[in-house]
Amino acid sequence: MTAGCSLGRRHAVRNEEGQVSKRPGCVWCGIDAGKGHHWAAAVDETGATLWSRKIDNDESAILAALGEILDLAGEVHWAVDISGTSSALLLALLAAHGQQAVHVPGRTVNRMSGAYRGEAKTDARDAYVIAETSRQRRDFVTIDVPAQLAADLALPTAHRADLVADRVRMINRLRDVLTGVFPALERAFDYSAHKGALVLLTGYQTPAAIRRRGRARLTAWLAGRSVRGADDVAATALEAARAQQTALPGEDVAAQIVADLAAQILALDERLKRIDRQIRDTFRSHPQAEIIESLPGMGPILGAEFVVAAGDLTAYADAGHLASAVGLVPVPRDSGRRTGNLHRPKRYSRRLRRVFYMSAQTSIIRDGPNRDFYLKKRGEGCKHVQAVIALARRRASALWALLRDGRLFTPAPPVTQAA
Repeated sequence: MTAGCSLGRRHAVRNEEGQVSKRPGCVWCGIDAGKGHHWAAAVDETGATLWSRKIDNDESAILAALGEILDLAGEVHWAVDISGTSSALLLALLAAHGQQAVHVPGRTVNRMSGAYRGEAKTDARDAYVIAETSRQRRDFVTIDVPAQLAADLALPTAHRADLVADRVRMINRLRDVLTGVFPALERAFDYSAHKGALVLLTGYQTPAAIRRRGRARLTAWLAGRSVRGADDVAATALEAARAQQTALPGEDVAAQIVADLAAQILALDERLKRIDRQIRDTFRSHPQAEIIESLPGMGPILGAEFVVAAGDLTAYADAGHLASAVGLVPVPRDSGRRTGNLHRPKRYSRRLRRVFYMSAQTSIIRDGPNRDFYLKKRGEGCKHVQAVIALARRRASALWALLRDGRLFTPAPPVTQAA
């Protein structure tokens, strides 16, 4: 259980009184990371607590605690339960001092807590459980501080995901409010993809206002705001306005809300365009960007998310390891005579799975080997989701092989040469 450290080996040191004492050759330090402060607990090879204290999420406090913990033994193994922004400064300082930490997932900490005495839930106890778990297990993933390029991609891709979620919420709210006063106009356009319809709502939101404006003047108003197909948009809106002659209660207040939401969505679209350009330019400076983009359905946005979520690609020994991290490899749940019982895994990277699922969805739009494989699976009786997941598994293997060989994707497989 304590591979990597010699059991019982201790180093002689002198304490403050000058007496010779022995310190353990190896300790395990578990850190319960938080936004304002962390709690660190260090245990020796017997599981005894040597150090347990709260550490402010500040550089000077972390460096002071780091020095005290490193003085406890000749070798320190670090384990953290969060590898995100809360522990970014901590992990960077550990890396700067030549220390590496492993990631102990929160699910594992929660389950391991039941194996120890007591039912209390405190930061100190969680840190102790993290240290003990890392002492007993050697299969946790090492946390690597991302390279500069990966860090430059991580923040804008995360920010873009937040903006996209905000846009979806705004559109849903706009459709809900518009349905309450003008349901015919709400049904007339797809506001998630029709910029002209959003421009229309910034100026006209009620049936009476659209009828008063008329088709000719409404077309000119839309054309003056660079709306494509202004005449078609005006005609559709006027048809919806003629279908509703009744003014519903709260129409004026709802019209102001709809106009404000439409303006916010248009402004958000401009922000998304700017951040997409930033992500594209940064991603294409990656040495393997051309290889990743050569895979059909994998554009610069999904490619950037892949680089951020996958991390160091050398950590995946083969294509199966990458597919397992994506969550595309079923896990067995056999018991007794019940064998071959395969289930969807619970521990995998959600971001990686989204990258491969979305890229597989995109790749089946056009003719090619991806669409052919998808249609083959559908012909075998698979449903749409099952066929897309099977295609994503195949694409994970293909992308791993492309990155290993350093070559671009081609529809025809490469010629096999004799050894």
